[in-house]
Amino acid sequence: MDSLTPVREAADHFGLAISTLHYWERRGLITARRRSGQRYYDDDQLYRIALIKHWRRIGGLGLVRITELLAEQHRWREVVTGQLAEIERERARLDTAHDYLVELLTCRREGNLEDCPWFRDRVDLPAHAAAS
Repeated sequence: MDSLTPVREAADHFGLAISTLHYWERRGLITARRRSGQRYYDDDQLYRIALIKHWRRIGGLGLVRITELLAEQHRWREVVTGQLAEIERERARLDTAHDYLVELLTCRREGNLEDCPWFRDRVDLPAHAAAS
């Protein structure tokens, strides 16, 4: 028989609030065993708690997606592949933003940024404005 871990001990171990574990139970993500009115988790549920925590904090998955994943675990590779694609798109967006902001800092002109020659050289204005 699996050893059972009290909810408080599980919460402390994983750095989660007890209310988080209760919420995950209500959502059907984890299942507690009850003894004398107290919640306990078996080893399989502790692994599931660890997995959900990793998916949330490291993998960036929301609870809706995690719920879908747990319901259809045979599709986990597909979901992970989709999440990786999302992260790559976000990484590319952040890299572009980073590079742009670093370039802005090269402007030696003080005052309004829209007066910076580097910025002005990279802005495409309507034809009538450029002719003025």
